[in-house]
Amino acid sequence: MTNNDILKKLRVALMLRDDQIVEILELVDFRITKSELGAFFRAEDHPNYMECGDQVLRNFLNGLVIHLRGTKENPKNPNDVLAKHKAEIPKKETSKDRPEFKAAPKDSEKYRGDQSSSKSGSSAGKPKKKAFPKGNGKPVVVEKVVFKNGKNKK
Repeated sequence: MTNNDILKKLRVALMLRDDQIVEILELVDFRITKSELGAFFRAEDHPNYMECGDQVLRNFLNGLVIHLRGTKENPKNPNDVLAKHKAEIPKKETSKDRPEFKAAPKDSEKYRGDQSSSKSGSSAGKPKKKAFPKGNGKPVVVEKVVFKNGKNKK
């Protein structure tokens, strides 16, 4: 297992973002940019892949201890820190209360504004839906059909 694999697994297990990892490394006065950090998480065959050195991993682990446990003068509870990380992750919601996730209109040409619409009305060109009788929404069966598959029963 390489240092890159260890760094990746710790990032996933502790639910850390790149900017949080940069802050953790700054706790031990080790400065690294997000782009340099991103090179550690790339695939090995990628042209911008960089191997994570022992010094980077050692400083990350030392910073992680300070981040989770705190200092001797100001101790922290690691479970509280991890719960805070979990709370910062945006939740996936499928409710309609979120206005920033609106569905795109189906006919994008219709809403462009730089062209005049040649169709009159919004229902022009659309096939009409079948009208079902009111009730359960299913068509009523008129009669039952008996199929004969060519065999005479006597």
